[in-house]
Amino acid sequence: MMRPGFDAARCIVVKVGSSLLQAGDAVIAAIVSDIVALRGRGRRIILVSSGAVALGRTRLGLPAGDLSLEQKQAAAAVGQPLLVGLWESAFATHQTVTAQALLTLDVTENRRSWLNARATLSTLLDLGAIPIVNENDTIATDEIRYGDNDRLAARVAQLVGADLLVLLSDIDGLHEADPRLAPDAPAIHDIDVIDDRIRAMAGDAGTGVGTGGMRTKILAAELAGGSGCATAITLGSADTPLLALARPDHGSWFHPAGTSANARKRWISGVVSRNGAVRIDDGAASALVQGKSLLPVGVQSVEGQFERGETIRILGQDGRLIARGVTAYNADDARLIAGCRSDLAGRRLGYRRSAALVHADDIVVAGTAGDER
Repeated sequence: MMRPGFDAARCIVVKVGSSLLQAGDAVIAAIVSDIVALRGRGRRIILVSSGAVALGRTRLGLPAGDLSLEQKQAAAAVGQPLLVGLWESAFATHQTVTAQALLTLDVTENRRSWLNARATLSTLLDLGAIPIVNENDTIATDEIRYGDNDRLAARVAQLVGADLLVLLSDIDGLHEADPRLAPDAPAIHDIDVIDDRIRAMAGDAGTGVGTGGMRTKILAAELAGGSGCATAITLGSADTPLLALARPDHGSWFHPAGTSANARKRWISGVVSRNGAVRIDDGAASALVQGKSLLPVGVQSVEGQFERGETIRILGQDGRLIARGVTAYNADDARLIAGCRSDLAGRRLGYRRSAALVHADDIVVAGTAGDER
């Protein structure tokens, strides 16, 4: 028997904690081998990796125990290139290109930065690279940081519209009690709802190396699930830590309420810029109904003011609401390229960006399930 949710996942975010990085080269090789295998099946994979502070700490010879913020930042500065080099070397054996992406909390909380980060990660995936994401601990402060990479991974999953978030742990999923203290504690393989009972089971199963624990993983599963993304918590040191998730008896699988696409569509429907709109011709309107992007050439006029990343109304020639969507351009730039072929838009603007004014993934057609009004 196979897990249908695993086979259906097109975009997967994999998080690796500090403790696994210190478990040996064989563990890293197994994780990389599975990622490469999944990519060969057409999956889009993003890796979120902890470990910069831990690696830098060792290289700098910092003592055990709590570090000051300044010491953590210094350790991260030394450890980040070591971390990226470790992954780059492991993926190079499979002729796979990696890319570094450092994020801070404000990037995923600010609309414009969110769009920029999403575009960069999407382009890297399109080009066949594996993005290696970590928090930029060198500049992050206690007030503006994720705090743990489980939360960061959940935010990355939201950012890219992932179908599955995999949290690789030193424990094979959630158990009714801490298996290190109660070896016979039953594992829970399928969780439909994260309630107080599930939260109580999580307790605080932290390790001595990382900053996370089972509690932070449950919180990450809640965050990802709200965007329609499933979460799996599983043993990272298994022979095939990711591919084994295809079996329903492996790891703990947290089911989301809906799909990531539906969650995004509901969000788009509910966030509308009342002053921002574009009027489009009949050809563009027909293309939108067929699930295609809105290209500048189909835009007849731009109304009101809006910023890049805002949800705008897309109107027909008669003013009828055709759809709502998240615009890739602000109102002024949209006016400059309205009616223009995509290959000529860059000349008018003086820079190149998305060929679409509103991408198909960011459009909700009026009257569909995602649009109630």
